[in-house]
Amino acid sequence: MTQLKYVNANDLEFAYLEAGPADAPLALCLHGFPDTAHTWRHLLPALGDAGYHAVAPFLRGYAPTGIPADGAYQAGAIASDANALHDALGGDGDAVLIGHDWGAIAAYGATAHAPERWRRAVTMAVPPLGGVLADFFDYDYDQFKRSFYIFLFQTPLAEAGVAAHDMALIDGLWRDWSPGYHHAEQDIAHVKESLREPANLEAAIGYYRALFDPSRHVEKYAAEQEAITRTGERPTLYLHGTADGCIGADVVGSAKDNLPPGSRVELVEGAGHFLHLERPEAINREILTWLGAVS
Repeated sequence: MTQLKYVNANDLEFAYLEAGPADAPLALCLHGFPDTAHTWRHLLPALGDAGYHAVAPFLRGYAPTGIPADGAYQAGAIASDANALHDALGGDGDAVLIGHDWGAIAAYGATAHAPERWRRAVTMAVPPLGGVLADFFDYDYDQFKRSFYIFLFQTPLAEAGVAAHDMALIDGLWRDWSPGYHHAEQDIAHVKESLREPANLEAAIGYYRALFDPSRHVEKYAAEQEAITRTGERPTLYLHGTADGCIGADVVGSAKDNLPPGSRVELVEGAGHFLHLERPEAINREILTWLGAVS
């Protein structure tokens, strides 16, 4: 699982980690910010043992995946990447999609835009954007404080701010977002390695700039962009930690209303934002049960 592999999809070379037989049903696992494909180190082997070809790519712009020539970092672009990776990796209608943070956003869009590619989905830590964006200015002061980094990333100071003091901001986000997780050194080192080059850091921040700035959207991904906030049709398990310091658990109350029929929302008591790293055995069991891999 530790050996990197590469695949071309959506006019971009993606680096990825994998586990399980290559001819098994695809389980595509998408990371978020500030994170990398290594975040799936507990889940990938469990999926492989359960009979899946488990693949965790580094998202567009996250080294060693390439920088996209079109400069697109809108949510629709990463949803498009998920569907393109499905095809490039030989996925079929039995494929499943698992996403955390930005990976969750991509999963909402990919499954809504191309439901025939995916059987089921799992999303974590970011509820459906249809509800989140609609209620954004109804959040309380505590949630606005948690979201400070989003506002910072809209400014020209963002890259310098994140790069300062050996990317100390990333250390702080992990500490605040998962306050009960005390083994983040390895995870943070992977993130800093991935985003050390200015172009990669600019790419990661570009996701947030495109979130609120339609002028940064590329028409090629318009259909996937529209699908991001649309309720899809594939059943989705949504997991959220009650101690999440990025998006408070009080924000996810309307998540079920924006998920497809047959979906389920589970709050994980005491877990923070990186719940799949904090509680790997419990989260793996939840995911495998939802996918029908265990009873």
